[in-house]
Amino acid sequence: MTGTADTTSRSLLRFATAGSVDDGKSTLVGRLLYDTKSVLADQIEAVERASVDKGMSTPDLSLLVDGLRAEREQGITIDVAYRYFGTPTREFVLADTPGHVQYTRNTVTGASTAELAVLLVDARNGVVSQTRRHAAVLSLLRVPRLVLAINKIDLIEYDQAKIADIEREFTELTRSLGFTDDAVQVIPVSALVGDNVAFRSDNTPWYTGPTLLEHLESVPVDGPDIAAPFRMPVQYVIRPRNGAESRSADASLGDLHDYRGYAGQVASGTVRPGDEVVVLPEGHRTTVSEVRTADGPLAAAGAGLSVTVLLADDIDAPRGALIAAASDVPEVTSEIDATLCWLAEKPLLPGARLLLKHGTRTTQVIVGTLGSRLDTERVSYAAAPEKLEINDIGRVSLRVADPLPVDSYARVRTTGGFLLIDPPTGNTLAAGLVGDPLAAVPAAG
Repeated sequence: MTGTADTTSRSLLRFATAGSVDDGKSTLVGRLLYDTKSVLADQIEAVERASVDKGMSTPDLSLLVDGLRAEREQGITIDVAYRYFGTPTREFVLADTPGHVQYTRNTVTGASTAELAVLLVDARNGVVSQTRRHAAVLSLLRVPRLVLAINKIDLIEYDQAKIADIEREFTELTRSLGFTDDAVQVIPVSALVGDNVAFRSDNTPWYTGPTLLEHLESVPVDGPDIAAPFRMPVQYVIRPRNGAESRSADASLGDLHDYRGYAGQVASGTVRPGDEVVVLPEGHRTTVSEVRTADGPLAAAGAGLSVTVLLADDIDAPRGALIAAASDVPEVTSEIDATLCWLAEKPLLPGARLLLKHGTRTTQVIVGTLGSRLDTERVSYAAAPEKLEINDIGRVSLRVADPLPVDSYARVRTTGGFLLIDPPTGNTLAAGLVGDPLAAVPAAG
């Protein structure tokens, strides 16, 4: 599982870690980096020296990842840290998110693009309030797959019965949040000594499942955006130019001189030449004549690939427009019912005038009524608040100045998501999800 390999055939998995304070996230990430030989020798030596100075008999692998000065001084993780590592079979982008309640908003940021989340619990404490809070956020963000890493099993002497009780309680929680059993994997680990992280442990002969690294290497990476209908926000319009400038700038288009290409990243689904599409919000229908990258034409392009699409008809599709499958068209609307994860210190009040960024388009928005607020500790909806405070998750109604083509977030994450922005500063205030991704969550009794 270690060493070097040709990366051209390796798939990519984006995943996030979450969990309560002191559950061992930083140590687990450090263990993954250490066991996959993804850190330099001098870094390991520095950690070993620091661990000896602290009187530790084993290396404090959390030092490999808690790089911020404030984190090292306080011994906590306070920001999202992105790590990159790989094995011969897969490359990984890991978002290590904080555990404190006041940094729940950072978990939203780190998990928003994740295809899998590793949620840690301390085997001595089991499922706690922050476990429930993070599980609710991960369900809200429609993270497709979830791993419960029951950490510090060495401190409970590898008690199989206690681990089974934690698994049972967590399974009940994930079922109530809409996760299917096959989307959840429970793995007992010890990040400190390495049990079942990268290598199978002799201390858990009763555990027959994969190690954490085996699961990360083998879990399917075809997320829900692959199977969703085709969507591509237009990032840039490529128009014909004359002479040497045209041949230099648009060399991939060969001898084409009378064309208009629409560049962007495929947000969901797949596009092929011959597909019928609609350009929104105007609603013009046409056919895809060609799909290209800098390397030449493609037979098909799937979610995540940046391409230039050529259309059969000369229609207006400016930056901010959305090219979508004509067979499955998103709703174009000025009224949006949404769920907000409020990220700012300043509270949100009804009537606020903000900016809304959806795909490559930004427009003005007025906040209408505030609906119910999610109690992430009890995993239930409470009565509508007068305002949304930092880290609150609540239902809102919005009215945008320009009609937008939107999907429900539960169906297409990219076109179902948006940001609310403060007009004077440009700061991000909230992450928004069209519809109610937690519709199955009960109201508080």
